[in-house]
Amino acid sequence: MTQTDRAEAFRRLHQRPGAFVIPNPWDAGTARVLAGLGFEALATTSSGLARTLGRRDGEGAVTREEALRSAAAIVEATPLPVSADLENGFGDDPETVAETVRMAAAAGLVGCSIEDSTTRPEDPIYPRAQAVERVAAAVEAARSLPFPFLLTARAENHLHGRGDLDDTIERLQAYEAAGADVLYAPGLRAIEDIRAICAAVSRPVNVLAARGLTVEQLASAGVRRVSLGGALSGAALSAFVRAAREVRDAGSFRFLEESMPMADLTAFMADGPRS
Repeated sequence: MTQTDRAEAFRRLHQRPGAFVIPNPWDAGTARVLAGLGFEALATTSSGLARTLGRRDGEGAVTREEALRSAAAIVEATPLPVSADLENGFGDDPETVAETVRMAAAAGLVGCSIEDSTTRPEDPIYPRAQAVERVAAAVEAARSLPFPFLLTARAENHLHGRGDLDDTIERLQAYEAAGADVLYAPGLRAIEDIRAICAAVSRPVNVLAARGLTVEQLASAGVRRVSLGGALSGAALSAFVRAAREVRDAGSFRFLEESMPMADLTAFMADGPRS
């Protein structure tokens, strides 16, 4: 399957009725598992990658080269469309963001997200005008590509303790006006807030999965795409820690009773790249 084929398939997912789930692998193996389970598209996770590298997410600890190298491995692992979590585009200036989008396409990706978070704890969110300029540069780079590259613009207020829904909506509207294909405000928990955002924009809205919500509820609120972020990575590491603590503290191996048979896990894998 060519990159254009993947890109067109990805766009069609956003155009059909209802909501689809785009899960987030953090390496080639987890990508193959998710593809084998029948998911139709994948998105990378910055937090999952950071954990794999033994670093913290959201602090600029992962380089652009590392993120794109990991994303390329996920692209090569399955024939599915892959979008990448590219954080703030790895730079403050619009030119760097545009370059990141072009590099993402060169890595085989058919979409990416760019957020308005600075990675600076003392000043976590870009001023709106600068944020819009960065999205516009990303959109221009995406439109210059020979296939439909979907640009997701993220408003990060609610991940940084800024519960100003009006500002979040105004930012997403501005990102839509700048040409973003998908709009995303991670950290929303109330279905009323999610419904308000979906009603305020016309482009597809991505929502991060949260406790107490279902895909059906989100679709009814107008959501078109549901991502899992670092949740699967967190679930995997949680099981890892529980098992390791059991061995350390109890000297027992009950965790093996819940482990998938090796043959079942192996069945998800392949001898080489799938394309």
